[in-house]
Amino acid sequence: MNPNDLLTASPWRLAERAAAMNPSAIREILKVTERPGILNFAGGLPAPETFPVEAMRAACAAVLGEGSAVARPSLQYAASEGLPELRAWVAAELGRQGARVAPEQVLITTGSQQGLDLVAKVLIDRDAPVLVETPTYLGALQAFAPMQPRIEDVASDDAGVLPEALRTQLGDMREPPRFMYLLPNFQNPTGRTMPEARREAVLALCRERGVPLVEDNPYGELWFDQPPPAPLLARWPEGVVYLGSFSKILAPGLRLGYVVAPPALYPKLLQAKQAADLHTPGFNQRVVLEVIRDGFLERHVPTIRARYRLQRDAMMAALQEHMAGMDVSWTQPMGGMFVWLRLPQELDAQDLLPRAVEAGMAFVPGAPFHAQAPQRNVLRLSFVTQTPGQIDRGMAMLARVLRQASSPPRS
Repeated sequence: MNPNDLLTASPWRLAERAAAMNPSAIREILKVTERPGILNFAGGLPAPETFPVEAMRAACAAVLGEGSAVARPSLQYAASEGLPELRAWVAAELGRQGARVAPEQVLITTGSQQGLDLVAKVLIDRDAPVLVETPTYLGALQAFAPMQPRIEDVASDDAGVLPEALRTQLGDMREPPRFMYLLPNFQNPTGRTMPEARREAVLALCRERGVPLVEDNPYGELWFDQPPPAPLLARWPEGVVYLGSFSKILAPGLRLGYVVAPPALYPKLLQAKQAADLHTPGFNQRVVLEVIRDGFLERHVPTIRARYRLQRDAMMAALQEHMAGMDVSWTQPMGGMFVWLRLPQELDAQDLLPRAVEAGMAFVPGAPFHAQAPQRNVLRLSFVTQTPGQIDRGMAMLARVLRQASSPPRS
């Protein structure tokens, strides 16, 4: 539909790219699942019990307290690049993970979602090819779509992008892709992690073919048993743009993330940031800096990991018990927030959602996470906002819905 067909009685004329903008399938689903009593496994929200309210309260008091030297500066316009001390903290943190990053490469953003938007504006032209995993983060597809690229799925398995499939796809492309977008750690939506050998193989191929990488890592600190392998940024600093976030380790309401970019690309991302919102709120940056400056995250993040590990274990146990004897498989996340279910081929998760909500639980159908040919028999579950008991009850409800859908109709 032409977007201007909706404005026949209005003087406003929409840009052509507005037709590529669509509401988030997840946020539309969340509206349906807000009914009281629904066990909601749909939202990709961190557990609110992990939000460090007292630390935030104390930090706000320190920033705005009587005699504070930063009280008025925190309420003033600020540098577009971000607070220098916070940029230095990000660079040092990535250095501990093996990446050589200068603070001057760090751009503080209004959530890592803004980082995706800036990358899209700076790197994508109309009909330019962009590669993504299969499946991939829905929010990235939304961010890229207004620039009207040609987004192509790359065949993937439970360890991420398949190197040979990528090699074949690159060989068949008439125009090299602007970049490939990856979530190597505890991916949204599948929960999978790209192992060391796969990272090396994919990165070697991309370096060989000159395909830059956009590495999105909002979940990397949420590992359960051992940290994930070193970031791609540490292996090819001039060919990787890295996105990070404070949403999952502090609180998403702060809308605080960051982009790490090669010096050749950084100025244009900064200009796009200036045009978008001038700067990320300085008050939020100073509060976060006050919270983390004394090593708070080293004490706080392990409590999140322990909580989410218990919930992951409860989800694995519940799926094992309630899906027994069914043609259903699922990923085994080693961190993060998500599990990906594959249902019998004949089932459509979108069709099953109303039945699940009626039964008392909700999930996200998997089709919107695909850029090209959507899979219909897959769904995403988030396990971090429900108790082990609620997880067990929710999986029992889902199993009943699947069994009913799989049963032949009575004559």
